Amino acid sequence: MRSTLTPEPRRGRRTVLAAAGLVSALALTATACGGSGDSASDKPDATSSQASANGGGAKIPADLAGRLKEHGIDVDRWKHGGWKDWDKDKWLSDAKDFVNPVIEGLWKPERMQSADEADKRVTPKDASAGQGVSDPDPAPVRAQAEKTPYHRNAAPVGKVFFDSPEGPAVCSGTVVKDVNHPGKSNLVWTAGHCVHAGGNGGWYRNIMFVPAYNDLGRSEAELTNANPAEIAPYGNWWANWASTSNQWIQGGSESGGDGAAYDYAVLHVKPEQGAKSLEETVGAALDVDFSAPAAAEAAKMGAWGYPAAPPYNGEKMFRCIDTPGRFSLSPSLPSMYRIGCDMTGGSSGGGWFRVLNGKTVLVSNTSIGPADNTWLAGPQLGRDAEALYQNMSKTYGGR
Repeated sequence: MRSTLTPEPRRGRRTVLAAAGLVSALALTATACGGSGDSASDKPDATSSQASANGGGAKIPADLAGRLKEHGIDVDRWKHGGWKDWDKDKWLSDAKDFVNPVIEGLWKPERMQSADEADKRVTPKDASAGQGVSDPDPAPVRAQAEKTPYHRNAAPVGKVFFDSPEGPAVCSGTVVKDVNHPGKSNLVWTAGHCVHAGGNGGWYRNIMFVPAYNDLGRSEAELTNANPAEIAPYGNWWANWASTSNQWIQGGSESGGDGAAYDYAVLHVKPEQGAKSLEETVGAALDVDFSAPAAAEAAKMGAWGYPAAPPYNGEKMFRCIDTPGRFSLSPSLPSMYRIGCDMTGGSSGGGWFRVLNGKTVLVSNTSIGPADNTWLAGPQLGRDAEALYQNMSKTYGGR
């Protein structure tokens, strides 16, 4: 089935509709900026970890080829698909630096559809660790399908693809504004576990963002014969810089671990083809709310993403809207936000939005959930998250 949608509708019109769609879906009353609560800002020694990646395309530059070799990567194998069969243990030990050259044509539609969800599911034992700090479990909320076309209703939302030691994987992400480069942002907000394996691990590879993935919400069968423009109407955007928290790098685990409360990341991306910025191309981006409001002061929040584990298949965008409560994996860690939601893995990294002073802003991202998929939890974004974002913007923004 072929789409009649052009890749770039009029920018001004699309921006207005995208913002209106998110506000309408949230159906929130604008709230004043709340207090800091139990946020990541309570950890003054938190810092961010940065890594760089130079562009490559079909030809790998000599300096990048040298860096690949330093990390045990055969350049010829890399260029011809060698990333598919790395030894897991060796791959993790070699991935201490972020190396993400552009491999044009790597993420073909069929490869995108084969990507597995990057799942972080807590066990009952994990979830009980913070009792006394956590609010009661929220009532389950059934995720609602986002209205199509996505570029008119949730333009900043998209999918994050990457290669892990287990193979192609997928998360969700959000186009956010770059305060130091207004109107020309190339920044994407997602979860730390969508870019880095956490404690005793390393950086993932071939990280790419697709805004408004499957814009018309086609079925899996329909996408089999779809052309690339239907699946990626704004093209593919490769991460050439990545940043996540040291707490995630040191304490993140298969179930989130001690790093879950700091499970956020910022990507700086560039187009596989083209010269315009991500914000100019998509026509929409969201501000990030770093006030870390207490759950009780935050009113309703909405989580957006592309759930990929059953009963979902990762091809369509969904949302859950609920009043957040507190959730903690440990009394020694900042509490997280928690809402009722049945979205599964693949929604990880997707933005959580609220309305602040009449404007939709990003306030968190999906980090963890339980095995029975009844709720989602996301980190509060305080001073540490803002410092990470500002450093990314000032150091790499505008490139």
